[in-house]
Amino acid sequence: MNPLPPPVIDTARPLATLLHLLHRARDAQTEAVVGFVMVNETLQLLPFRQAAWWHPHSLPGVRALSGLAGVESTAPYAQWLDSVCRALPAGGALMTLTAGQLPPALGADWSSWLPPHALVLRLQIPGGADAGVLLLARDSEWSEYEQTLAAELAHGYAHALQHFAARPTLRHRVLQWRHMPVMRRRVLLGLLLLACLPVRLSVLARSEVTPQAALLMRAPLAGVIERIDVQPNQPVKAGAALFSLDATVLSGQLALASKAQEAAAESYRQQAQLAVTEDKARLDMASEQARLEQKRIEADYTSRQLARIHVKAPRDGVIVYSDRNDWLGKAVSPGERVMQLADPAKVEVTAWLPATETLRVVPGMSLRLFPSASPTQAYDAVVSRVAYRAEVGEDGILAYRLYARLLDTGERPRIGQVGTARIYGSWVPLSYYALRRPLVWLRQWVGW
Repeated sequence: MNPLPPPVIDTARPLATLLHLLHRARDAQTEAVVGFVMVNETLQLLPFRQAAWWHPHSLPGVRALSGLAGVESTAPYAQWLDSVCRALPAGGALMTLTAGQLPPALGADWSSWLPPHALVLRLQIPGGADAGVLLLARDSEWSEYEQTLAAELAHGYAHALQHFAARPTLRHRVLQWRHMPVMRRRVLLGLLLLACLPVRLSVLARSEVTPQAALLMRAPLAGVIERIDVQPNQPVKAGAALFSLDATVLSGQLALASKAQEAAAESYRQQAQLAVTEDKARLDMASEQARLEQKRIEADYTSRQLARIHVKAPRDGVIVYSDRNDWLGKAVSPGERVMQLADPAKVEVTAWLPATETLRVVPGMSLRLFPSASPTQAYDAVVSRVAYRAEVGEDGILAYRLYARLLDTGERPRIGQVGTARIYGSWVPLSYYALRRPLVWLRQWVGW
């Protein structure tokens, strides 16, 4: 006699029911609808007699009961279930529960409220949050196949409850920190300490070594520069010739003035001789004398102007200007600056701070100069004054001009050296130092 074939289990219907329940839970618009689906419609997949949904962070703890539209928190059944769920032994996402696994005080009342066999489904929201417990109870034991379906169902219900989960409280976040792996906690603590590490706020600015209180050697009168007797950065002594203007026009004017003075002197001499015998000549002699004095003054003025075309150094120093070829043959107006006479021992740092920088510079702040031609040297200075208005510099960038006094360190940089100046401000956390530029951009974009 042939043995009977094993019974065929129809798995299509339970899987279809599982998908239907998950779809119902995901389409729920409120948390109460999800709770109704869990404690009532789950019966379509897992036969049970009683079901309850309990949440640890709500009052009352029992949020939904099978067959009831609402939960009365003061009802004995709801209070007993709340005590049972809070006393559940530690376990995984799914566990079977009987009266013997509870404390004696609670287990003694089990038969009064629940059937003998219960299935506990822990609803863990992705990310670590706890959505409570779904408890299903019935008279018969739970098979392994039913427990597999229940585990998948609990995962879907927890995912549906994720949309209604409240933001984690500070206490919950602290507990998450305590349960975090030791290595991860150390890394996060190290990053937090690094973000709070104090650093000196600083900015970079284009800079140049310039003379301090230099004498401006200006053109004494209008003319054309004929000769420059010194080279840029050349040391000179007091009285040394610096540059000269073209003397052609003034020499001609002096010659004409001298001839006019001679003619006036001869006319005066003749009138003086006639004044001895003629009364009218004595009257004209006074006017001739005045004209002679006028011509003499004109000749003397022209002579002094001619002497001024040769500019000399009033003191010892170093000549500062760009290139002599830029000035030879150039027409200058009275008072136009041609060069500077500087003391090489009295120099300062001139820097151009871009207007886009967020550092507020005031006198007294520290500055360090890094010359481009001397990468191994640096000079310390203190900001002495700052321009109140930004100007467009040679590089076309709007910047504030500031001046810094070099500290007494012995060696002085050469006038005209260019480089980069680092201006130091107050101490700030490293996080602010790293985010200050994005914050400025965000503020400008948002407008607050």
